[in-house]
Amino acid sequence: MSRKLEGLKPGRVFYYFEEITKIPRCSFHEEKISNFLKEFGKEQELETIQDEALNIIIKKPGTPGYENSPKVVLQGHMDMVCEQEEDLNHDFSKDPLKLILEGDFIKAEGTTLGGDNGIAVAMALALLESKDIPHPPLEVLMTTNEESGMDGAKALDPKHIDGRILINIDSEEEGTILVSCAGGERNKVKVPIEWEPLKLSGNELIYSIKTSGLQGGHSGMEIHKGRGNANKIISRVLAFVKDECKFHLVHIEGGSKTNAIPRNGRAIIVLNKEDENIFIQATEALEEQIQKELENSDPKFNLIVEKINLKVDRVFTEDSLNRTIAALTLIPTGVQSMSGDMEGLVESSNNLGIVRTFDEEVTIESAIRSSKETLKKNIGKQIKTVADIVKGQWESYGSYPAWEYSKDSQIREIFKRVYKSQYGENIKVAAIHAGLECGIFAEKFHNMDMISFGPNMFGVHTPEERLSISSTQRTYELLINVLKEIK
Repeated sequence: MSRKLEGLKPGRVFYYFEEITKIPRCSFHEEKISNFLKEFGKEQELETIQDEALNIIIKKPGTPGYENSPKVVLQGHMDMVCEQEEDLNHDFSKDPLKLILEGDFIKAEGTTLGGDNGIAVAMALALLESKDIPHPPLEVLMTTNEESGMDGAKALDPKHIDGRILINIDSEEEGTILVSCAGGERNKVKVPIEWEPLKLSGNELIYSIKTSGLQGGHSGMEIHKGRGNANKIISRVLAFVKDECKFHLVHIEGGSKTNAIPRNGRAIIVLNKEDENIFIQATEALEEQIQKELENSDPKFNLIVEKINLKVDRVFTEDSLNRTIAALTLIPTGVQSMSGDMEGLVESSNNLGIVRTFDEEVTIESAIRSSKETLKKNIGKQIKTVADIVKGQWESYGSYPAWEYSKDSQIREIFKRVYKSQYGENIKVAAIHAGLECGIFAEKFHNMDMISFGPNMFGVHTPEERLSISSTQRTYELLINVLKEIK
């Protein structure tokens, strides 16, 4: 069978990258990829540990001359965000990704690619397999469920790791090393709803209101770009229309991941025929307003408003409708504050990521990020206050700490020196608003010296995700040259 990535360099990196695109590895469903890595380690006759959280640790001795060098932990995560285009019928639990080559980029047809963080897995496997690349003793650590709470990193028993230099391969901008990251937590608000029977008079129309053309994106890496949030837009439409005409709400939903800016949102409503023209005029007017607001960030945005055939026998009560709109309107989303220490760095944010309608409640899930613990708690308090106002329930989960900058770092200086030698220019040292497992490792391992780096990737957490081939090659060469310097 021909391989889509055959001939790309570095050959073994792309060989393993293509292999893992055939293996299911959505967050919370990493059994198959974890077992694949476990079998790989055994086939290479390397010490391999699979813990109860399905984390994998594979240890390889240093090559000749490096036997007594400091141990280096190469770290990434094996899970991926599984997003697909709305009309695509792709089953992530069994279907391999369909890879596409477009110039310098690798994409997947209609789905996320999983370059975040499959490229870390591929680079690590290539190094573990290698016989001719000089390196110090390696401990490859691949964690589970990074994307939805960093559960693997939290569950990791420190006794399995001896190294005190950690290279995290989970950033997405070549030429930059990350030395600090935000902490975060998830929040959920449950808005209780009551239903009332729909009294049919033969005068009712059922309409679907959907967002289309939003770019979405990573709620940490791209939250500052001002992209439209489908959940916020749908609630805004409902609030706007409510001032113009009477309607009943049947259903509302949007988004699929708390850490992805939602691209798709939908509401189903019932209105009287005599209000149809007012409704259409209102939605068209608001669509035009939002298009102007998003003309730079989401130039393809539009609302799809259409009559549908659907059997409806119950609708939200007026009070439930009001409280749902209030919650979605009041919960903050987007950038909340900018760093005063580092120009251009988002300090705190919230992403209103998921809305779902159930029999007894509407659930609203958010992802808070902040480099300051006090701001993280304050945003959580705001969301809790909203829950109290709408007589709902609030809970937080999946909290993880920030990774604070260290003034003294051997691995940072090695990267700076090697990059300067390799490219003739200085590497950029930066912080990131997204969460990295380094924050958890900083708490778990005493005096762990860490940096994060990676090749160029774009559109992460969306079906537009793409990985640069040439950047992957250069990044892998940089990693190899850095490992040579650790003696």
